[in-house]
Amino acid sequence: MKAKVVAVASSPSHHFSKARLERVDLVAGLGVSGDSHAGAKVQHRSRVRANPDQPNLRQVHLIAEELFEDLRRKGFTVAAGELGENVTTRGVDLLALPTGARLRLGAQAVVELTGLRNPCGQIDRFQPGLMSAVLDRTPDGELVRKAGVMGVVLSGGPVAPGDDIAVELPAGPHRRLAPV
Repeated sequence: MKAKVVAVASSPSHHFSKARLERVDLVAGLGVSGDSHAGAKVQHRSRVRANPDQPNLRQVHLIAEELFEDLRRKGFTVAAGELGENVTTRGVDLLALPTGARLRLGAQAVVELTGLRNPCGQIDRFQPGLMSAVLDRTPDGELVRKAGVMGVVLSGGPVAPGDDIAVELPAGPHRRLAPV
């Protein structure tokens, strides 16, 4: 199965969920045009309070649709955009990709992965118990964050449901994604 974009979403204000759209436009160095998290400098409110001059490593949030299927099996009702992601994917194991992996979304847009989304308490306010459902532990006790990955836009362009996704792995050793 080819990797595909399932849905795209954006919000001009800082709300937990984002509205699904027919298309979003990615802008190099900034993120999703019109989204509250777009910008060269950090836009997430907690990070702005800590240091407003840090680079924005969270310009685009991607989640695999397979996570939503897993959550539905556990009794949750979650749809694309509702966990705040900009791009919902199918057919690519986002969490297994290394830091620096590049995703070509559609014909033009390229997003470079910077790290994992570190889920926060807003997830439980959205649906009680959801936080623990998007966290897991490896057999040796290491925390596994399943709430998606973050990236920066290297090349802009339109992205829409149905677009193909191509993965380009970085040269060098595999560096596991860490929370950003």
